[in-house]
Amino acid sequence: MSDAYDYFRAHAVAAVRKARAMPPGRPKQKQRTVARVYHLLSREAALAPNVHHLDDFRAARRLERQIGR
Repeated sequence: MSDAYDYFRAHAVAAVRKARAMPPGRPKQKQRTVARVYHLLSREAALAPNVHHLDDFRAARRLERQIGR
């Protein structure tokens, strides 16, 4: 396994846990979407690690920070 896979997978698990702890509503749906993005990034990184996924990762992190506000 690559380091990128482990990194993205850890973020996916943390995002899912955060979404499960949230009350039902729009922010929870957004958090679940962020978790799915992290999961997809981890799957892609497992196949062929590259740096092209970093922009997607940064966009997901920005969205996750906005949800927390």
